[in-house]
Amino acid sequence: MQKRTTVPAAVAIAVLLAGCNQAPPPAPDTREKDAQEIRDLEIAWQKAFATRDVDQICTVYAEDASVFMPNAPVLNGSPAIKEGFRPIVADKHFSVTFASTKVQVARSGDLAYSQGAYTMTTSSPRTKQVLTEVGKYVTVYKKQPVLGWKVVADIINADAPAAPAKQHKNTARTTQKHRKSAAHKR
Repeated sequence: MQKRTTVPAAVAIAVLLAGCNQAPPPAPDTREKDAQEIRDLEIAWQKAFATRDVDQICTVYAEDASVFMPNAPVLNGSPAIKEGFRPIVADKHFSVTFASTKVQVARSGDLAYSQGAYTMTTSSPRTKQVLTEVGKYVTVYKKQPVLGWKVVADIINADAPAAPAKQHKNTARTTQKHRKSAAHKR
C-alpha cells in the first residue's frame, strides 16, 4: 500500500519542482528603439559641436570614456577629453559634421556601436592655414542604468592628412572623376 502512494507523490513533487525552475520569459527586443535613441543622441551631439561648448559636447561621454584621435595621445576620462577638445573648438575655423551609416545594438541591450564618416575643418597650429580632414569613425556606447546611452570609446580615423580647404575640394572632385572614369572603363 505504501508503494502505491509513494510513486504518485514523487511524480507530483517532480512536476511541482519542474514548474518552479522555469526560466523567465525573454526580455523584449528593444534594439531598434535603442538604435534610434543613439541616432537622436548623435544629432544632438552634432548640434553641441556647433555651439563649441566643451561641457555640452562632452555630456555624451561616460566618466571613464576614451577618445582616439589621429596624431594625438589617447584621451582617457572625462576631464582629459574636455581638455583635449577645448583648443580644437576654440579655433575660429573649427567645424565638424558627421553621419552614421550603421548603428548596431547588442541583443543584450547594454552595448552598441555606430560607424560613419566625418568632415572636420580646423586651422593648422603651425601655419594657421585652414585645413579640412575627411575620415571615418567608430563610436562605442554603453547603456548606463540612469543616464541612458553614453560613449565609452570614440575612435576617429582620418582618410588622409588634413589638406588646405580649397585643395581638398579639388582633390575630392578629381577623385570622383577618377572613379567615374574607372567605372566607365569596366
